[in-house]
Amino acid sequence: MDSSKEDHQELNSAVAGCINVDNFDGKDEPNSDTEKPESTPLERGESGETEMTSFTGNSIHRSSSRPQLDLSGAAIQGNFEERDPTILLPNQSDDISHLALDIGGSLIKLIYFSRHENKPVNDRRKMTIKERLAVSNVNRRSYPILGGRLHFVKFETSKIYDCLDFIYSKQLHRGMDSRYWQAQGSDTENTIIKATGGGAHKYADLFNERLGISIEKEDEMDCLVAGANFLLKAIRHEAFTHMEGHKAFVQIDSNDMFPYLLVNIGSGVSMIKVDGDGVFQRVSGTNVGGGTYWGLGKLLTKCKCFDELLELSQRGDNRTIDMLVGDIYGGMDYSKIGLSASTIASSFGKTISENKELEDYRPEDISLSLLRMISYNIGQISYLNALRFGLKRIFFGGFFIRGHAYTMDTISFAVHFWSKGEAQAMFLRHEGFLGALGAFMSYEKHGLDDLKAHHLVERFPMGAPYIGGNVHGPPLGDLNEKISWMEKFVQKGTEITAPVPMAPPGTTGLGGFEVPSSKGDTLRPDASKLNVGVLHLVPSLEVFPLLADPKLYEPNTIDISEHGELEYWFTVLSEHMPDLVDKAVASEGGTDDAKRRGDAFARAFFAHLARLMEEPAAYGKLGLANLLELREECLREFHFIDVYRSIKQRENEASLAVLPDLLAELDGMNEEARLLTLIEGVLAANIFDWGSRACVDLYHKGTIIEIYRMSRNKMQRPWRVDDFDVFKERMFGSDKKKSHPYKRALLFVDNSGADIILGMLPLAREFLRRGTEVVLVANTLPALNDVTAMELPDIIAEAAKHCDILRRAAEAGGLLVDAMITLQDSPKERSSSVPLMAVENGCGSPCIDFRQVTLELAAAAKDADLIILEGMGRSLHTNFYARFKCDALKLAMVKNQRLAAKLIKGNLYDCVCRFEPAG
Repeated sequence: MDSSKEDHQELNSAVAGCINVDNFDGKDEPNSDTEKPESTPLERGESGETEMTSFTGNSIHRSSSRPQLDLSGAAIQGNFEERDPTILLPNQSDDISHLALDIGGSLIKLIYFSRHENKPVNDRRKMTIKERLAVSNVNRRSYPILGGRLHFVKFETSKIYDCLDFIYSKQLHRGMDSRYWQAQGSDTENTIIKATGGGAHKYADLFNERLGISIEKEDEMDCLVAGANFLLKAIRHEAFTHMEGHKAFVQIDSNDMFPYLLVNIGSGVSMIKVDGDGVFQRVSGTNVGGGTYWGLGKLLTKCKCFDELLELSQRGDNRTIDMLVGDIYGGMDYSKIGLSASTIASSFGKTISENKELEDYRPEDISLSLLRMISYNIGQISYLNALRFGLKRIFFGGFFIRGHAYTMDTISFAVHFWSKGEAQAMFLRHEGFLGALGAFMSYEKHGLDDLKAHHLVERFPMGAPYIGGNVHGPPLGDLNEKISWMEKFVQKGTEITAPVPMAPPGTTGLGGFEVPSSKGDTLRPDASKLNVGVLHLVPSLEVFPLLADPKLYEPNTIDISEHGELEYWFTVLSEHMPDLVDKAVASEGGTDDAKRRGDAFARAFFAHLARLMEEPAAYGKLGLANLLELREECLREFHFIDVYRSIKQRENEASLAVLPDLLAELDGMNEEARLLTLIEGVLAANIFDWGSRACVDLYHKGTIIEIYRMSRNKMQRPWRVDDFDVFKERMFGSDKKKSHPYKRALLFVDNSGADIILGMLPLAREFLRRGTEVVLVANTLPALNDVTAMELPDIIAEAAKHCDILRRAAEAGGLLVDAMITLQDSPKERSSSVPLMAVENGCGSPCIDFRQVTLELAAAAKDADLIILEGMGRSLHTNFYARFKCDALKLAMVKNQRLAAKLIKGNLYDCVCRFEPAG
């Protein structure tokens, strides 16, 4: 969940796409003897400024060309207070390669690694909690690539100097991330960069001449398979099916992945049976592939590029050219053998009997007939090879597909038809970068082999400011430099949000199947813009160990792909934007720079929403949690780190002022009455949610304490979901069953102010007095007015001034630094109280995905026998149906009428108290 300044200095990454790994380009390749690539700034001694990002690899031949860093004599150059100072490595004789290329005839696919180094923080609290939880640090030597980002970029090969400019501007040819490591005066004579594709040979001299680096060629087939294996193992929503315009993601079990058939459709078609890492064989292929479609199309239609030919097919009608079964049998089906009248009997067969010349046929119809003929042929041959080896999974990739929905539908129909539904065609989101990722993985110490899905977080930056040639990027306050970027962003936003019109079903094709509904009037040249983001490699994330079944776990409660859901939640988010932008700008002092960034954030997020409205699966499987997280990431991208900071501080102060009175009132009750009052208090305080429009309106009607009292007065049972009596029996037992205290409770807290101080802290105090260890789990990064783990120690320190129970527990848990100093020599006193601890959850959004939590939280969970999920985001929007190995209590006030009606058949401000015994 990291977001650093480095993200904002990337080139515009909004136009990512799936491209081919094969040499087939879809356009004429320049003649090396007569045509030269277009020169750009590097050739003229300037710097470039164009990036289109995207991503993707596996274990193959290892080169020893990747040495280790020599840190001896390292020193910071210049100002020690600079945020990202240059570190000189005087004894570093070789560079660390972190760049790989796939150079095709028309496109260059580039993958590079950038380090994201967290500055070391001498936090005694964290150290103490880590020691108590026995959390071990990740060994960077074992995972050299972890803790950074993989970036995926593409350039047109004809504009190879743009690629060279980009590499130079980021100093990637130096072999090290120049933002953190730069050896003064070092040359690049010994730097070796891995590359695959025909251009690795063709342009090797150019790379050496311009950048002083040597290109080491890697086998294309090796790279292709390595890239596919890595993607299927490490990316959760990588594989998908595509039928009748509908994209459905398929979860691949990495333990049951092999064997599979990989069909790479370039100029020709290769069919590869993959049996394991580095274990594969080319079992078949066909010379009828993308080159056939493009070659015949060029001859027959006079199209000048592959995309133009594809666009023609969108408007075609193959009935004017193809001979259908109905043409032979007088419009009737041939039902005896199961062929409908619309089945294609002979591609281009109708032209035989017609007295027409080529110019009498529409180019659109010719293109569509060609596309269907070749796609159906490839689909059939692929299935027959899968049948031959008993394979159920067939993955298709290559330039011929390139994210084109109609092409994927046609191939899928063919596989489905010939297999009678027993096999399915699958596609890869990152298929265009298989070769580049495979080349990256050919380095001896790339660190990707042991990556798991929970280590990877994909982000979709919309393109924060970057001025080419400035390695460190522009200062945020430099508005003049931002003007050109903003103009480009508006242009790109227009391209991104341009809709793809959908046409009603028309003629049928193979075996009576309808023409795919994704067929439209226009084709976006890069049909998968924004589909591929920057891949963050986070070593400190783990799967939550208390999930009952991680394989079946789905965090999102509401399927927003259902009719009407997507539109509704997009409307909710859009209506919230003006208030959010106002607060974001105010949080940065209301400066002109803040206003400009606020406007840019709004444009960027609306462009994301428009893209997702057009294609909900554009970024992978989409849930409400993903939308909320996307909004927070977008805020951070434009340097709005904590929009509600001042609001949280005011609400904390007001709540802390009345906390002593509340605790005194609670202490005057018997334990059963106190428990009910505590749960009521949590539900009542959960009304303070700046992410809810209904709650924001309440803020204009009274002070925080007045609203809290009003909410408490409405806490009359029964609640809409009311398992309080079951929970009470587990806490106190009954005549028939004796109870015992919980050993450790994990309390997932929600909002700042009354929510944490008047709701969850008193509940935590009750567990502590009953001998239960308590771990407060809070966000790693700010989101709305949610409290963060970094803010908890100060809140607890203030609360502890009024409560000995909290003070002793906080001291024992290492949350009170001053107390820790005095207790170092008195372990007996320190151990006399059960500890109160606080850990980060790894999130920066109002929701939580238990497939990716911090090491500290995973360690804390090992001895926990109770978790409490509080708040609408963590217990309703996500995890309402999640089951755990321990007892779980889910507490929330429903602050959205649609969610209340759909989820609990209730109304606005209804409450949920759901207790689930260990499952």
